[in-house]
Amino acid sequence: MSFKIYTRTGDKGQTSLIGGTRVSKNHIRIESYGTVDELNSYLGLVNDMAADRRIGDWIREVQDRLFTLGAELATTQTKEVKMKLPDLHVSDIEWLEQRIDEMNEQLPEMRSFIIPGGHQAASACHVARCVCRRAERLCVAMEEQGEHVSDIVLKYLNRLSDFLFVLSRYITHVNGREELPWRARI
Repeated sequence: MSFKIYTRTGDKGQTSLIGGTRVSKNHIRIESYGTVDELNSYLGLVNDMAADRRIGDWIREVQDRLFTLGAELATTQTKEVKMKLPDLHVSDIEWLEQRIDEMNEQLPEMRSFIIPGGHQAASACHVARCVCRRAERLCVAMEEQGEHVSDIVLKYLNRLSDFLFVLSRYITHVNGREELPWRARI
């Protein structure tokens, strides 16, 4: 017997967090992990467009961490959760920083803002970066509204957006394309 994807429990605009708390589907916690899911989907698109094994390995690592991050955001804060959930580690942030440094060693010095584009995968990566920044803003707003968000989630999303910016430049570079520097009209 196959697993049914529909439960009908959300037909009236409510859903359950991990732990059982029911909330509106427009609750900021749902919006935050929904945005992380959107980011994860864009990264799948980047991976498919980049068609590069090394980049693919990096993206799959990030996608795995995003499932972990999403699970944390989807967990109720008012009840004890009975299942063991994965968690983020400082080493996950350090991994992003190492990849950023590794890519930067091969990139030309940035002397201006870069206009997104240059290669389809790089453009999709810029979109993913923007979605990542939105997820970060939602997590900050969630914290400001009294919903707990761990420091490591905020740090990871912040560093991930940096990683995605550098990855977009790296994709452009490894595909032999030119970056388009932004020239302010004066």
